[in-house]
Amino acid sequence: MSRTLEQWLSWQSQLHPAEIELGLDRLRLVWSRLTSSSFDCPVITVAGSNGKGSTVALLESILTAAGYRCGCYTSPHILRYNERVCINQAAVSDDQLCSAFEQVEQARADITLTYFEFGTLAALWLFQQQPLDAVILEVGLGGRLDAVNIIDADVAVLTSLSLEHCDWLGDSLEQIGFEKAGIFRAGRPAVCGIRQPPDSVVRAAEETGARLLCLARDFDYRLMPDHRSAQGLDLCAEQLPDHWHWQGNQSQRNGLPLPALRGEVQVQNAALALAALEQLDARIPVDQQSVRNGLLGVQLAGRFQLIPGETGIILDVAHNPESVTVLMENLRTHPVPGRTRLVFSLLSDKDVSVMVKLMVDRVDDWYIASLDVARAMPCSRLYDELKKAGASHITTAESVTLACRIARAEAQSGDRIVVCGSFYTVADAWAACV
Repeated sequence: MSRTLEQWLSWQSQLHPAEIELGLDRLRLVWSRLTSSSFDCPVITVAGSNGKGSTVALLESILTAAGYRCGCYTSPHILRYNERVCINQAAVSDDQLCSAFEQVEQARADITLTYFEFGTLAALWLFQQQPLDAVILEVGLGGRLDAVNIIDADVAVLTSLSLEHCDWLGDSLEQIGFEKAGIFRAGRPAVCGIRQPPDSVVRAAEETGARLLCLARDFDYRLMPDHRSAQGLDLCAEQLPDHWHWQGNQSQRNGLPLPALRGEVQVQNAALALAALEQLDARIPVDQQSVRNGLLGVQLAGRFQLIPGETGIILDVAHNPESVTVLMENLRTHPVPGRTRLVFSLLSDKDVSVMVKLMVDRVDDWYIASLDVARAMPCSRLYDELKKAGASHITTAESVTLACRIARAEAQSGDRIVVCGSFYTVADAWAACV
């Protein structure tokens, strides 16, 4: 009996007793049953704690602007599962996904797969059926044992490192770096956005035989005009750069426009994308105008995404201290005359105390709720952490949807509403506000 996409996804979520099972042996076996060939086109795999989605989107936008046909796999989605699998910047259809799921189901036989593994194999199979010029894969968790790592990347990209998923990846940057560097391959470039990577990342490159290319050593970028002084003064609203330069190993690109994604961190992500593309120049060359068009045309939901209206709403999936720091900097460099009202909800394994301390001085009013997922952080814990940090004007709600409604009802002219904490939070807010 044929299944709808919703039925397939519901069934997959119950197929494996655990949400995560790290390890690639099962997946490699199923993949070998699905296909006997590797990808003919270049594969770029992107891992990291923050910046993965933005870097993938920038790569996809630039390559598409250059006329290349790309397959792009990301996770998680915000509104529709189809967002995870895109061909030529368009989400695949329900029918395409269902066909791919049928193929995976036949190939797996008695092998048990997790929800993410099932979807990853389906995406890879779909890409195999298409005449593609490039495949871009975003790591879901870690790298070494993540499902996408069954494919050998022609270029590996490591965007950043922070303490996350410590139960799975380890409780130090050295351990987490080792796990994420597992996507490196012998004789192939590994582009790293960390100026001083942990020893584990350097060792992984040496032991694997990958060519490690690090930001500020092998490639770099410079904002123009660069108003930051030697004393390290921050950029203020009147001093934002209007273009930037990129210097690579073998080439440079000058006078580039800022990416359509907001924030200086997005320039760094774009620098990583350009460093990765430089390594593939012999196979998929990209001209300067395509880079410009790709930077200006890039789109990515939930990254300081402004929903216009009588009261501006900013959706941001910031869900750890590093991404919250970036969000707060973006708020500082885009001030409003009124109050900042924050709708906030997150998962229980996040470092809520640090996140709240980073936000408390920039938020005037808080609207908190628990997510309707098993790993949700209780609203009572959120409230306690906010009170410890000295927050005031705290409103609790039964859901993110209700929190958004209350925030909009209380907002005055000149105020803004910011939503952050999780992909789930942004998804619920989007449904309530858009």
